[in-house]
Amino acid sequence: MKKKIFSGVQPTGNLHLGNYLGAIKNFVELDKNNENECIFCVVDLHAITVNQDPRELKKNIYETVATFIASGINPKKSIIFNQSQVSAHSEAAWILGCTARMGWLNRMTQFKEKAGKDKEKASIGLYSYPVLMAADILLYDATHVPVGDDQKQHLELCRDIAQKFNNDFRVDELKIPEPLIKKDFSRIMSLKDGLKKMSKSELSDLSRINLTDEKDQIINKIKKAKTDPLPMPSNVNELDQRPEAKNLIGIFSSLSGMTLEKSVEKFSGENFSKFKEHLSQVLVDKIAPISEEIKKLINEKSYIEEILKKGCQKADEIASKKLKKIQKIVGF
Repeated sequence: MKKKIFSGVQPTGNLHLGNYLGAIKNFVELDKNNENECIFCVVDLHAITVNQDPRELKKNIYETVATFIASGINPKKSIIFNQSQVSAHSEAAWILGCTARMGWLNRMTQFKEKAGKDKEKASIGLYSYPVLMAADILLYDATHVPVGDDQKQHLELCRDIAQKFNNDFRVDELKIPEPLIKKDFSRIMSLKDGLKKMSKSELSDLSRINLTDEKDQIINKIKKAKTDPLPMPSNVNELDQRPEAKNLIGIFSSLSGMTLEKSVEKFSGENFSKFKEHLSQVLVDKIAPISEEIKKLINEKSYIEEILKKGCQKADEIASKKLKKIQKIVGF
């Protein structure tokens, strides 16, 4: 049986190397595998859990789709669509929200991190969006969901909701999805601080490699990336005490396809400046063509719109059938 894979990316704009290595590179590999049926969703409903400029949001939706295609996802093979155009997502989220329990949502650590001390002022959407995420997945009978460390808890919630719904109504309608966790992935941190996650919200553009950066920008950012005064580490055990070295070697390993051990062995004892030349070359070879293609595709608005239109039609056909079954089960 083919794996049915569902995953989503928020259209926050200015996608960077962390997004690419953490999600999009994996999507491309999944898309190329003929054993998989893939659905990639631009989760614009999730995006509005915090304030968005409407014009920027629309632009970011197009940019996210352009990034998918520029990175190598084939829109003729996989479904690419934006969530807000398939109404079944919102409708199923309400029904599943009546199955989910407050105690489950209260345990979600990501809400606590995002809301901070001001959680009383956070939107209800920010609190309950894991239920919408569950609806996103369950509407497509997804068998597998690619997840990073920060989303594992949400997938567990999705599984709990599906099991409770099935138990409450004595059915076997909602498929219980399995996580797809990439074992060889190294979390990408800021180029300015190896203890902070790479983020578009960090003020300095030198802290990240944007997927729209050109060759000279990439080389300059790697040259200025923070390191420590010691030579390159001689064994993997040193990396935990040297966050900047760990981050840069992790980036090299993820892009070159080498294991962390092999990368450490290759550059053991060398100066960082020599290693940075190799890292820059690997980044330029991989990111510069993607950057060029993103810029080209963004100018082909009608092409992006056509992909979204076809993708939404396919997604709606699947999701609306599932929603009707769910509605019938609950008595609507």
